[in-house]
Amino acid sequence: MARVLVVTAVPAEADAVRKGLGGPAEPNAPGPAAGTGATSRTDGPSGPGTAAAGTGAGAPGEPEPGASEPGASAAPGLGPAGPGAAGGPVRRAGRPGGTASRPGCVDVLAAGVGPAAAAAGTASALTAAALRGTPYDLVVSAGIGGGFPGVAPLGSVVVADAIIAADLGVRTPEGYLPLERLGFGRTVHAPPPGAARRAAEALGAVLAPVLTVSTVTGDAARATELAGRHPGAGAEAMEGFGVAEAAAAHGVPVLEIRAVSNTVGPRDRAAWRIPTALTALTGAFRTLAGSAGDILGGAAEVAGTDGVTGTAGADAVTRAAGTAGAGSDGDDVRQVRRTP
Repeated sequence: MARVLVVTAVPAEADAVRKGLGGPAEPNAPGPAAGTGATSRTDGPSGPGTAAAGTGAGAPGEPEPGASEPGASAAPGLGPAGPGAAGGPVRRAGRPGGTASRPGCVDVLAAGVGPAAAAAGTASALTAAALRGTPYDLVVSAGIGGGFPGVAPLGSVVVADAIIAADLGVRTPEGYLPLERLGFGRTVHAPPPGAARRAAEALGAVLAPVLTVSTVTGDAARATELAGRHPGAGAEAMEGFGVAEAAAAHGVPVLEIRAVSNTVGPRDRAAWRIPTALTALTGAFRTLAGSAGDILGGAAEVAGTDGVTGTAGADAVTRAAGTAGAGSDGDDVRQVRRTP
């Protein structure tokens, strides 16, 4: 059965995921020293050595929920990941089922904030698992994020049908150009379409592109620009593309799941709903790992048959890249919206 790695940015997100999977939300524990790349594993939700997912949280800062940013006094642990976050401990969170020869499990990692930390932490965990002879079958980037108005309201859940690096490119006098238009690489990963659709339908979630940004949107002009470049985008966050890059390098399929804590647009701290989003994240993973069909493990099986991208996924990549250039009038990435 499936072995799944769930990658979050900060400990509060990891706790929310683990709670949904049946494990306790535990006090923050310090991670390994910076640069060690060390990981630690537990025997299960209540087994020996059980500790908090991720690394020790820093001092709580100003709440910044826009794209799973650090800091939230209303949600302990939603603060800057501590030293070594990118190589922080991998914690066992639940067992979706398996066999004696290949037990199923879900591991949770709080890798740190931003695409670079997410990529480094994910790559380290995937490499360690491969070296142990227990590679992962599916990687899930998960956490809270900003929802685009009219697509993903506060408290809703978004499952990505395209994971897009929305600010990886160059600005020209004519406008923004993504890497694809420059011939330098890619800015889009497509989750296996069958797995993404199955997860979205199970959750009653929005199925739409999720944008990865390095700077969280805080004004109307930026929100309008992003929505114009990526029609139909559901959410923005800070880690998905980094997780997807690491997963692709290891040939492992990836999903992204975001619970919406705020609206993408002008910064309005009074309107943030971080606890609501964390509760929605817990509920999503409770559903995904529920006994009715064991959806999370099943998603990995579906992803395996879809391939890392798949034909429909490749179409989504082409459409998303086509709409990313300045002045593009390409078609929207197709989506299925099933709001709770």
